[in-house]
Amino acid sequence: AAAAGGWRARRRRRRRGRGEEEKDDEEEGEGGPGTEAVLRRLREARDDLLSSGFWAASAGAVRAPLSGPAEPPARCVCYGLGRFGRCPAARYQLAFLLLLLDELRVSPGPGGSAGVSAGPLPAHAALSPQVPPARCALFDPAFSAREAAALRALGLCLLPENEEGKHGVEGAATLFYMVHCGKALYNNLLWSNWSPAALSKLVIIGNSFRGIEERLLSRILERDYSYIAKVLKGVEEVALPSHPRYLDTFNDTSVHWFPLDKLQELSPEVWDFVEEPMYQDCEDLEIIRKGE
Repeated sequence: AAAAGGWRARRRRRRRGRGEEEKDDEEEGEGGPGTEAVLRRLREARDDLLSSGFWAASAGAVRAPLSGPAEPPARCVCYGLGRFGRCPAARYQLAFLLLLLDELRVSPGPGGSAGVSAGPLPAHAALSPQVPPARCALFDPAFSAREAAALRALGLCLLPENEEGKHGVEGAATLFYMVHCGKALYNNLLWSNWSPAALSKLVIIGNSFRGIEERLLSRILERDYSYIAKVLKGVEEVALPSHPRYLDTFNDTSVHWFPLDKLQELSPEVWDFVEEPMYQDCEDLEIIRKGE
């Protein structure tokens, strides 16, 4: 009820668990949180990752691919982030990505200097250095208009269509951020870059390949996700640390990279089969197909 002077008594809000979805922005009408509120929540998630120590504890895994001779990522692609405007877990994953881009200093586009931040974002969205849109792109068919606007405000861009993970690196070292994505998405990404030269330019942060191998019957892994199966002996993997506050957010998540010398040790026959995955016999395909 309205009080004297036009003030309204605030309604008590039920506390939510960390991973529970919040009310959708679009469902809250005119008074609902807009882009500014989404960015504010994202800043809070970033600060939480820093103050909790999780980001500091993850630094070793994040830096592991950079310890060898491989060139650092020059760009980033993110798949399957989810509704970060309403889902706390997705919001923490996006905040982690922004910290990661800062750590790796994803290279600017033309006119910038590789390895140098291009300056801070405006105060209302100061979460990471400005990442030129051509260098960090995201796709999730579930993004709302407000979430898309928030991503653009951060200097990121949206991929124009569903690639189903079939994204070739085209000679540029690329970080793929794919936390809790379906197995077919990883398999498609590997297929799209099926050569030692291309795979050595990939860094994948997502579901543990070792975990996939342990959980799936070998015949299912080899039939439905053959590119994951074939690359297991050529991949290095470091798990993100476990933290009680983010058990459902980053569980089973690892950093993967593909050293060229390990790939070259694989049998030559491994590289001969390059048929596009179709998943005709797959009973539980965990991705949204193009056009769906």
